[in-house]
Amino acid sequence: MAVAVAPEEIKALFERYSDNGIMTIDHLRRFLVEVQKEDKATTGDAQDIFYHLHELQLGLNFEAFFKYLFGDINPPLDLKRGVHHDMTAPLSHYFIFTGHNSYLTGNQLSSDCSDVPIIDALQSGVRVIELDIWPNSNKDNVEVLHGRTLTAPVELIKCLRSIQEHAFTASDYPVIITLEDHLTPDLQAKVAEMITQTFGDILFSPGSECLKEFPSPEFLKKRIIISTKPPKEYLEAKQTKHRDSEEAYGKETSDLKGHIQAGDKNDLDEDSDDEEDADEGIMRSTRNVVPEYKQLIAIHAGKPKGGLEECLKVDPEKVRRLSLSEPQLEKAAETYGKEIVRFTQRNILRVYPKGIRINSSNYNPLIGWTHGAQMVAFNMQGHGKSLWLMRGMFRANGGCGYVKKPDFLLKSSPHGDVFNPRVEMPVKTILKVKVYMGEGWFNDFQGKSFDAFSSPDFYVRVGIAGVPADTVMKETETQMNNWMPVWNEEFKFPLTVPELALLRIEVYDYDMSEKDDFAGQTCLPVFELRRGIRAVPLYNFDGVNELFAVETEQIELLTHACFGLPITTAEKDKQWFQMGLEEAFYLCYSLKCLKIVGEDNYHKNAVELWPYMKSKRAIFPDFYKAYFHLRMKNWIVRSGSQYGVDFVAYRHHPSLVHSKYALLVIPEDDGDVNGRLRVSSDFRSTIRLCGSVAKILLVLT
Repeated sequence: MAVAVAPEEIKALFERYSDNGIMTIDHLRRFLVEVQKEDKATTGDAQDIFYHLHELQLGLNFEAFFKYLFGDINPPLDLKRGVHHDMTAPLSHYFIFTGHNSYLTGNQLSSDCSDVPIIDALQSGVRVIELDIWPNSNKDNVEVLHGRTLTAPVELIKCLRSIQEHAFTASDYPVIITLEDHLTPDLQAKVAEMITQTFGDILFSPGSECLKEFPSPEFLKKRIIISTKPPKEYLEAKQTKHRDSEEAYGKETSDLKGHIQAGDKNDLDEDSDDEEDADEGIMRSTRNVVPEYKQLIAIHAGKPKGGLEECLKVDPEKVRRLSLSEPQLEKAAETYGKEIVRFTQRNILRVYPKGIRINSSNYNPLIGWTHGAQMVAFNMQGHGKSLWLMRGMFRANGGCGYVKKPDFLLKSSPHGDVFNPRVEMPVKTILKVKVYMGEGWFNDFQGKSFDAFSSPDFYVRVGIAGVPADTVMKETETQMNNWMPVWNEEFKFPLTVPELALLRIEVYDYDMSEKDDFAGQTCLPVFELRRGIRAVPLYNFDGVNELFAVETEQIELLTHACFGLPITTAEKDKQWFQMGLEEAFYLCYSLKCLKIVGEDNYHKNAVELWPYMKSKRAIFPDFYKAYFHLRMKNWIVRSGSQYGVDFVAYRHHPSLVHSKYALLVIPEDDGDVNGRLRVSSDFRSTIRLCGSVAKILLVLT
């Protein structure tokens, strides 16, 4: 176990807060107050930790104390706080978790359109869903697709029904649907009917007039909101429309286009042409507005005629939404930074990816957030570091999808001045981060070791994403040939705007001849970090972990039967359990008490599950045989990652005893896939490690 290589500082803390090697409940309470800086920690809080660790007797030994420090009950964010920001301010006072082209399963040109990525986005906490709506080939129904591309469409009604079903699974706060409307009046009427019938009473529709002020997220709880440009009463012919669109930004647009590379020229077309003036290239006669469609629109979008300065003017009598592409915002910020901040104090600014991001990549969201942009729209089906930052920001405030903007973005000085993002501020605080050690890779990567010939050489990149003055990345030393590296390195980060700072942590395996191997990452809002020593879970490249949602009445059953590890979240009526592949398959196939649903929303049977599990871990069949064999002996089997083995086994319930056995699974035809116990020194080291934590080593072949 990692306890065998625990840093001396951790050992010293245990000695300080224990007597004769035992930490009592009162000792632990003092530790929580004095070291973890949990000023309001009570004896009951310490008792809860004892209960979670199944330590119901005299106290914690060092192994149990270390298990607490390294466990899920000691996260870097206080998940028990749940939603704790003031949710009674207008919508414009919040950063909102926003998706772009939410229906796409992959790239922007040829991937399928589906409701599955919409469901995934909602379940991950996204609160703004974007749909491009077009007539079908027969012009008698409405489809969702990325226009003028090869993307395969999906029916609008299917997307709406999926939104209705999944809108509030991750958060009770409002879901906003932004529509890019490419429809004729008769189809707009059909959309109005679809929306009204699908959402019913949960649809917020204040009427056809613009709101004077946006309602609050609290007022709009469990409501659906529609945002698009209200249909014009008359659409002019193509030439008139084209002339208007050229003048929409006046000189600022021409200037802006001139500073964008030729390959980026289509960036200006997505919103201003496709969304705001969707029918620009179509010759039409005059038409009447469809009143039932217009009345559904709660957040009016659009760009006033004139230059960018005109677009950013604040109307005291109404609020609206303005959309800019990422290069438009970058260019506008050079001249109109303060005007953008002032605009976003009452109105909503949406920023979307530039058109050449055909692989569904994303951009740095800080350019939007530092100017107060509420809807920084991301391709949620994408990958990469920008998306890590986005997920990191919205881990704040209980993961509800709404994060209150800092006061300096919301208020003006007595002289009417607002925050200027281009002015460097003095240092407000210094963040100190000490990286002690890491573990868990041995279990997660055993089927695909980083290096076929040696243990990995881990190093950590630690840094800040924020305003330019705060943004930096630093590195630890590389710990060679070690599955449980100990770094003991401290870093200091001066922060001028801590309210917008995100802590980035990335782990890599150093490779002398090739690109370093990725080994995990996370991103956390600095303004919500807990002080003290914390266990920071790492995520995969996509930024997600595999978890099962469990209803309240099932918590006691799963806990008593010792399946999965409970994960604390802000949701009061639901608990998340993290399960191993073997546990999930055993519950599904052997006990038939768990159903696993694929991306097609159909239950997977055992025949379908088996190859899926093998795709996740090549040696899954051998691991499952071992797991099943031990379960048939009425042993309780759990992950052994923290002990450096595959499983640990209990002869009795974990609330009564510690695990007795440490297990390694070595198939007879191993072919060195695990890279373990290859020589006698490996065997001796493993025996010594198990002995240090009072475990008997079992090798299953």
